[in-house]
Amino acid sequence: MRTFPDDLVRAQREWSATYRQLADRPGRTELRRRLYRLSAQAFFHPYWQQRRPSPAAWWELRELGRTAGDVSERLHR
Repeated sequence: MRTFPDDLVRAQREWSATYRQLADRPGRTELRRRLYRLSAQAFFHPYWQQRRPSPAAWWELRELGRTAGDVSERLHR
């Protein structure tokens, strides 16, 4: 498993949470804008300047965002 910078993982977690919110409430402009901003933040992160992102790396990062989001959601319920 790769080690990603904390701010990149945080951006991915926020992206996943925002995507779920948008799925629950489609058409929300502020959520679409936030998702777009977070996508750019993750895609153009300096971490990717050091190494070219592979599909496997993106998958691992997305899994980190999903699993952490699922755990925090369960804790808040």
